Amino acid sequence: MEEVKIVNLGLPNLALAYGLVLLTIGLARLRRIGQEGEIMWSSVRMVVQLFAVGYLLHLVFDVRSPLAVIAILLAMAGFALQIMGARISHRMPHFYRVMGIAILIGCGGVTFLFCGLVVGYSPWYEPRYLIPLAGMIVGNAMNGASLAAERLGAEIHERRDEIETALCLGATSRQAADTAVRHAFRAALMPTTNTMAAMGIVSLPGMMTGQILSGIEPIVAVRYQIAIMCAITGAVAITAFLVLFQGYRSYFTKAHQLTEEEYTGQ
Repeated sequence: MEEVKIVNLGLPNLALAYGLVLLTIGLARLRRIGQEGEIMWSSVRMVVQLFAVGYLLHLVFDVRSPLAVIAILLAMAGFALQIMGARISHRMPHFYRVMGIAILIGCGGVTFLFCGLVVGYSPWYEPRYLIPLAGMIVGNAMNGASLAAERLGAEIHERRDEIETALCLGATSRQAADTAVRHAFRAALMPTTNTMAAMGIVSLPGMMTGQILSGIEPIVAVRYQIAIMCAITGAVAITAFLVLFQGYRSYFTKAHQLTEEEYTGQ
């Protein structure tokens, strides 16, 4: 088979690509949507973070230390919590504790299960596998958890009178919040479900595209993509489930009453 030549992107190429972001900012200003600064800041942050991670991974790949790999994974989880906290306007009570436990169990469990049993490389902390795979799993689970938390808060607030009536009639907090929790869980899974449905026909996913561009056989890239998408789906489901399982309780007292903030609608 003919060897595939990898095209190296230089800084001029990246500058040309960044022009598309500037075009986006120009269109946003033209339509006066008020997000020009946010788009610019997000793009600059992306560039700085990715270059920093690239150089850091280069060092970690050389060191091959399990402590360094675990430290990076914990930092990824910490940044995920910070991003979720900044984007959700009305956070549930005990937000960071709830999210932290959900990410640790949901993402951590799926990542090590996937890397250890599905991919099965050795040693278990091999950074070239563990860090990129964990990044994809945590990133997608973060979006699902955010949707679950935000939708749960909105559902509890909108159904306040309905929930209070159910509690007065003798329902437990779990029974009264059941509809809100179901709607929130459905919202959390919807983006991942839509992505799976469109994958292959409507879109070629990033991991698969990157592997093909690097010279890997397409069918091998397809197998990896299917496996990682299954892992992502499981991580999103487990993380969102744990967020909702813990989260709905924080809106109620131990006596199965809405907390004062929710009862007064604040």
